[in-house]
Amino acid sequence: MTIKLYNTLTRKLEEFKPLVPGHVGFYSCGPTVYHYTHLGNLRTFLHNDFLKRMFLANGYDVRHIMNITDVGHLTNDEDDSGEDKMEKGAARDNKSVWDIARFYKDEFMRDFNDLNMIAPTVMPHATDYIAEQIELVQKLQDLGYTYEIPNDGIYYDTSKFAGYGALTGGSLSGNRAGARVGFNDAKRNPTDFALWKFSPTDVKRQMEWDSPWGIGFPGWHAECSAMSMKLLGNHFDIHTGGEDLSRVHHANEIAQSEPITGAPWVNTWLHYSFLLDKSGEKMAKSKGEFLGLESVRKRGYDPMVYRYFVALGHYQSQLAFSWETMDASANGYANLVRRVADLIVVNDGTVDSVAYDAWHEKMLAAMSDNLKTAAVLVHVQDFIKSNEINGATKLALVRFADDLLGLQFIDRAQKLVDLERESAPAEIVALAESRATAKANRDWATADALRAEIDAAGWTVLDGKDGYKIVKKA
Repeated sequence: MTIKLYNTLTRKLEEFKPLVPGHVGFYSCGPTVYHYTHLGNLRTFLHNDFLKRMFLANGYDVRHIMNITDVGHLTNDEDDSGEDKMEKGAARDNKSVWDIARFYKDEFMRDFNDLNMIAPTVMPHATDYIAEQIELVQKLQDLGYTYEIPNDGIYYDTSKFAGYGALTGGSLSGNRAGARVGFNDAKRNPTDFALWKFSPTDVKRQMEWDSPWGIGFPGWHAECSAMSMKLLGNHFDIHTGGEDLSRVHHANEIAQSEPITGAPWVNTWLHYSFLLDKSGEKMAKSKGEFLGLESVRKRGYDPMVYRYFVALGHYQSQLAFSWETMDASANGYANLVRRVADLIVVNDGTVDSVAYDAWHEKMLAAMSDNLKTAAVLVHVQDFIKSNEINGATKLALVRFADDLLGLQFIDRAQKLVDLERESAPAEIVALAESRATAKANRDWATADALRAEIDAAGWTVLDGKDGYKIVKKA
């Protein structure tokens, strides 16, 4: 199947051509584990999961690296200034930085698993790759790309890199400052950014390391370059992240990587659009009501409803979140689960390979064409409604849709069937038994009358080759 993805670097929809046939290596920017992960961040991670599932369905061997940022990410993403997020989180929760990192990583993984995302091949922590980050800075220093600001840090001179800002079609003067602190006159260019920060002399940091330049800690941008080179090599297929990372963080990654690796460092850059809150602004921890997956759970939604909501959109389009849209998504998801549960109960016929192959190709083609997840869901609705496909074929196709979208239709439907089997009242079971006896005696009038009585009570009987099933009406 031909795979097409929108490459931010070229601003074109391109056919994906792997560096190594049958293999894909991709790096995705992971969470900074100083707080719970909000729904906007989780949308980004879900799109990574859709991407991975698409490649797996196309037969690729996928090597996926997603970092855990546990040092060096300061509070102002735009110009990389302010407090260290980890140190700030530790002060807020009155715990050590290491305890903060462990706790919020565990919480992130809880959300990650509840949303049925496939685990990355490797999930490296920035603090485990300090030596590699120091080595990166040393190489850039040897190549003449760095300079030192006394009592501050080692900075990257963006004027030395001709392609700076090319990722988003910008120029050197078009980007905001990328420093670990706010813009200062000691920087040669507004876009210069810190590769290594010196520890302050008046405040004791919990996370700091020795280096050729003194005690300090790495800049946020350094970790992604150092870890991706270590775990994927000097050239790899895809780098992903939220659209807010493209102009500064990813521009800085390219600038500090390509002098070492040679261009191009990454073949395809994928950026995912924002999730908007009820005010129409980008959802973020620092703005308004904090909405994480726990908010979804507390309101009684299955986490799969949020995954379904995200799948209804497209990664290149902003998506507006509200509890009303979650209600609509919950209804849509529940209706599909109900239809799949009915298929499980009846489970008639054998798989029709011709029909299966045709719908399988439609779904895979939609997913391979720039991750059109919503189109896959339309196909699911269509084949479930079709009168030309038997139940066994439909179930097989739902299983493939689950592989593609990770929405666990089969799992949730089976749980629904099991629950309804256990919960049917004794009087309904007695009516169903009497109906089965009437059918065996070919007393169709009595059987029909008993079915009507069961239906009137809010239940229904589904007949299959292995007998009947009693289910609650949707």
